[in-house]
Amino acid sequence: MTDIVWIDKALTSARPQALGALLRYFRNLDIAEEAFQEACLRALKTWPDKGPPRDTVAWLILVGRNSGIDVVRRRSKTEALPEEAAFSDTGDAEAEMAERLDGSNYRDDILRLLFICCHPDLPATQQIAVALRIVSGLSVAQIAKAFLVGESAMEQRITRAKARIAAAGVAFEIPGAVERSERMTVVSSMIYLVFNEGYSSGEVSRDTSAFTDEAIRLARLLLRIFPSEPETMGLLALMLLQHSRKAARFDGRGQMVLLEDQDRSRWNREIINEALALLDKAIRHRQPGPYQFQAAIAALHARALRAEDTDWEEIDLLYQGLERLQPSPVVTLNRAVAVCKLKGAGEALALIEPLAERLSSYFYFHGVRGGLLMQLKRDGEAREAFNRAIALANSTAEAAHIRQQLDRLEGDAVAFLAK
Repeated sequence: MTDIVWIDKALTSARPQALGALLRYFRNLDIAEEAFQEACLRALKTWPDKGPPRDTVAWLILVGRNSGIDVVRRRSKTEALPEEAAFSDTGDAEAEMAERLDGSNYRDDILRLLFICCHPDLPATQQIAVALRIVSGLSVAQIAKAFLVGESAMEQRITRAKARIAAAGVAFEIPGAVERSERMTVVSSMIYLVFNEGYSSGEVSRDTSAFTDEAIRLARLLLRIFPSEPETMGLLALMLLQHSRKAARFDGRGQMVLLEDQDRSRWNREIINEALALLDKAIRHRQPGPYQFQAAIAALHARALRAEDTDWEEIDLLYQGLERLQPSPVVTLNRAVAVCKLKGAGEALALIEPLAERLSSYFYFHGVRGGLLMQLKRDGEAREAFNRAIALANSTAEAAHIRQQLDRLEGDAVAFLAK
């Protein structure tokens, strides 16, 4: 491994903690970011010759702190900085800094940084963009390409989001137990949003993979901070189980492959085993949550070596439990697939028909409904549902999959007329 590759990995790993500490110190996101970037540039210049510091994070915080003070002075800010004695440069400053990075500050700094990214004033797309830019350090170009927008548009989106965060104000005090629990819930939701933005993109590319990879990395970071939190284990297990199917989700032409049609020998068993171990550990806490339920459902698919071995009855029971815990039309829609396997398309269709108004703009509702209608030989209604799904498709791969279903309908009609 070259020096540059090692340094890049070290900087990426240290980013959340170092940037979080700088944010706590300067109480200004722009200054903290600029200070961290300056520290990274200094690392790229000095580490190849002098070698890495004993504590990467402490070094970055110390160098970034000094750089940030210079920035503040240049801007002639009147806001008072923390007492210089709190970050004394005398003696072995790096070692002293490392000692001050105790578990409490470490957790609170990173939680604060993550919580800023999922500020309630921001829409989900801006939460994701800000998290990927600030916490993960992805370039604006990478984020823009994954969102299918221009770089300038994405730059403006992130700038507007940061302005809204600044205008709303940020609490810098150490959160209490109740607030910390609430933050964990919001942060977990944001991480899963990041994952889904990449996973549901309908294609596998370097840019969309960056989203799923970063979400998994952030979940690992969260679990390292709170190693006994069962819902964090469930979240990470869920994402790993979904991620394990990456190689089988698309065929050689880039077309989507349904779960039941995927080549399960291409599923990553090492990732699956890690996820199953995490899920088992979470369940032992006996504190069930939505992510644990979803991970348990994904685990049943992962354990089935063939599609026909899938335990649909247990999946249906888990979806019923999830409905009770977190009622949602999307959960009911997903449960309909299990009901179809157990009781037929008619029962499944009856289950989702009441959801039509609430899910009228949801691609998957019309896709599932079209598939059920097609099984029931109600071809005209199926065609109408599929056309609606195409209009709502989020990617070319999703649209292409629905067109395949329409082609099947046309093929069946031609075969019937030829009889």
